[in-house]
Amino acid sequence: MSPTRQDQRSACPGGGAPREELVTASVLELETLDRVFEDALPAFGGAYLRRVWQLLDEAIGRGVPLALAVSGPVTLSGQTYTWLNPLLDTGWFLLVSTTDAVCYHDGHRTLSIAKEAPFFHVDTFGDDGSLREERTIRVTDIGFSEDILLEQDRFLRTILRQEEFQKKMSGPEFRHLLGRRYAAQERHVGAKEGLLALCWRKGIPIFVGAPADGSVFLNSVAHWTENENGGAAHRFELDLHREVFESCAFHRWGVKDTEVGAIGTLILGGGVPKNFNLQPEPTLSQIMGFEDVPGYLYDIQITTAPITDGSLSSCPPAEAVTWGKVDKDEYRSTCVSMLADYTMVMPFLAKALLEKRARFERWAERMGREALFEKHPEAKGYLRPAEGYRLMDRREELTRRLLDEVRAHSAAQDSETPYPLASLET
Repeated sequence: MSPTRQDQRSACPGGGAPREELVTASVLELETLDRVFEDALPAFGGAYLRRVWQLLDEAIGRGVPLALAVSGPVTLSGQTYTWLNPLLDTGWFLLVSTTDAVCYHDGHRTLSIAKEAPFFHVDTFGDDGSLREERTIRVTDIGFSEDILLEQDRFLRTILRQEEFQKKMSGPEFRHLLGRRYAAQERHVGAKEGLLALCWRKGIPIFVGAPADGSVFLNSVAHWTENENGGAAHRFELDLHREVFESCAFHRWGVKDTEVGAIGTLILGGGVPKNFNLQPEPTLSQIMGFEDVPGYLYDIQITTAPITDGSLSSCPPAEAVTWGKVDKDEYRSTCVSMLADYTMVMPFLAKALLEKRARFERWAERMGREALFEKHPEAKGYLRPAEGYRLMDRREELTRRLLDEVRAHSAAQDSETPYPLASLET
């Protein structure tokens, strides 16, 4: 890790605010991982990691619902099982923004041919020509047979023929139905619960901002082509307008109707998942004209993109403030962007958070919840109901509510003057 981006802390030394003590403690004295993050990462890159830990701990302790944006092959690599699913199973997260590829590769371990060691280590700098000859697909240092892809495609094409998919629907509804199918296959082959199956079980919406950029949708294209050529009808269609609108409805619910009146985001990597995750606020304010739409209160980002390349992947929370996507009044104390490979740090951050949650659960059993919450107020956020927010169960209700708000808001506004377009005549 080599952090180079500006740390968004509330004050700099010499700026008139109290200085923060440089705390140090020997790892030999620290019994828990959260204390290592607090007391044994005093400076430099370690201080950035400490700041990430502190803000996650603070947001969770305050009971702030979190949106997760994650790019990269977290399902293919098995990170689903090591830290991602354990985090999502806590009830802390309200939605996930990711890629079509993450959803596609999540199904591999549900396949009958994948019962025995479907994935294996390969040399990152080995002979890729030889791997191609033996039909081994490589993703960095992970290898698997091309037969996995072909079988996954056959599985998806069969699923997309089923009755529940023969309609126009939003992406979250589609991935909810897909997660149900993945869960059934996992039970059938004895595989562990994957990402989509967990999100289906917990009613967590999954958004994919670029659905055509992945193999789940490519298999739908195969059926569409057949339909265009006079073959079997294919009525499945993604409603991108509704997908964006649903993300706005969930954002609106988070900042208006939750107990804390705010939401936060954990962004792992960049790309479309990050961008889509940040779009509800400008859609509601900039496009639809609502004036009471705050951005994210917490924005905690881990990315490898350098801040100098101008990409959205590298855009730190402070820059997002200028767009209105992040709260302008609190960002100096509630946001951080760390230059790092999230796969190197998330297992440890997740472990520390889950250990702290388990510790609060033990204390609650011993002293009772009310006494615990009075002594440790942050325990209430950590021990919020594990069933989570189940926004998929409230999707229709929240969408209708926002539609009603938009209708009332539009009726109260003056009609928009069309932009004066140039003539098309030459």
